[in-house]
Amino acid sequence: MAVSVADLLAYSLGKPGAFEDDPWGGDIVAKVGGKIFAFFGDPETSTAMGVKCGRDRDAADEWVARYPEDVEPSSYIGRFGWNSLTVGGAIPDQDLFEALDTSYLEIVVKLPNRDRPAGYEKA
Repeated sequence: MAVSVADLLAYSLGKPGAFEDDPWGGDIVAKVGGKIFAFFGDPETSTAMGVKCGRDRDAADEWVARYPEDVEPSSYIGRFGWNSLTVGGAIPDQDLFEALDTSYLEIVVKLPNRDRPAGYEKA
């Protein structure tokens, strides 16, 4: 059975220091240290998630090249390496989980030491 957006949200919330927020009413995000690392929309109806796929647009475009039908730059923040990934399409489940791992780490390493979850040191 293919992974769902709700499954990916649950996986995200299992990361050290991660918590769920609803900053815009009905659009669930996962945060760490007060910063968003994944966008889920309404996990019960959404078919995509937004994650940071690299430090910049060039790095994130590797995802677009691999999965042109299922990945597109995120609106407004795409230039900063954020992509929207379709869940349940051509992207293998394992790659979706790895995208969440990458997004989480991209955010954590930029947090001030005081905001990082236990066990992370400045990179």
